[in-house]
Amino acid sequence: MTKTIRIGTRDSELALWQAHTVQHQLQQLGYSTEIVAVKSTGDIILDKPLYELGITGIFTKTLDVAMISGQVDIAVHSMKDVPTALPKGIVQAAVLERANTVDILVHKGNLDFLTGNGTIATGSLRRQAQWLNKYPNHTVVDLRGNVNTRMQKLQESNWDGAVFAAAGLERINLKPEMFIDLDWMIPAPAQGAMMVVAMENDEFSLDALAQLNHIETEICTYIERQFLRTLEGGCTAPIGALAKYNEIEDTLHFQGVLFSLDGSQKFEINKTVDISEWKKLGYNAAQEILTNGGSVLMADIKLKLKK
Repeated sequence: MTKTIRIGTRDSELALWQAHTVQHQLQQLGYSTEIVAVKSTGDIILDKPLYELGITGIFTKTLDVAMISGQVDIAVHSMKDVPTALPKGIVQAAVLERANTVDILVHKGNLDFLTGNGTIATGSLRRQAQWLNKYPNHTVVDLRGNVNTRMQKLQESNWDGAVFAAAGLERINLKPEMFIDLDWMIPAPAQGAMMVVAMENDEFSLDALAQLNHIETEICTYIERQFLRTLEGGCTAPIGALAKYNEIEDTLHFQGVLFSLDGSQKFEINKTVDISEWKKLGYNAAQEILTNGGSVLMADIKLKLKK
């Protein structure tokens, strides 16, 4: 059987770049493709912080519905936006090779505020908590919208800077000259990676996408998302995770963090294990944090976010 694979995507510039990347790779393998763009709730409602919307997978839900209803065959996502539990009938079909995992601070040329009082913008609780942990005297304000919208809001504001994922800005050539790498900030689980999902009974699309899968990225993001899922974070708790493969030693290094919303509390774990232990690495790291006080903090975070 041959068919045209309909690729579902959000309609932002970055999402379309990701969809076109998958389209190009599939076409190089000889597949016929078509891109179908839809607008997600997360792109429409910009006047509320994400955690206040109370929806897990707000950027993926619209595409989930489009897949289940047969409007599209596959969907391309920034992997960090995808809930750790996929809807029934939808499966992870490919993880593309990871790009830059680093968060960056885009600023306006003057960094004096870093040693005094400053105002930083981000829509991420993870970034907010880590920033306040390092700069407790600063103010963090909410910033929503796609990357283009957020960059424009920063330029029109009196904020000192805003935090972005380097990968997103690099992919659409929007990374400005005035930025610094935040190499101390632990990224979101699966940051810099792209996931493609398909229906579990769609063997044609699954076979096609299996050829795009990057095994090292798949393993590392699995560990990070397992850590997130075990902490029961969803996208609303300040959780960071990064797994890296050391090819020379055949080992995995994992770093995971859980913060309080205001950044005053921090639980961190660093582990290096043999590659053979990858399947339980994220789970074991999360259990260690939960046992050592993380479970109390997670309960407190959930209570505060409900208010």
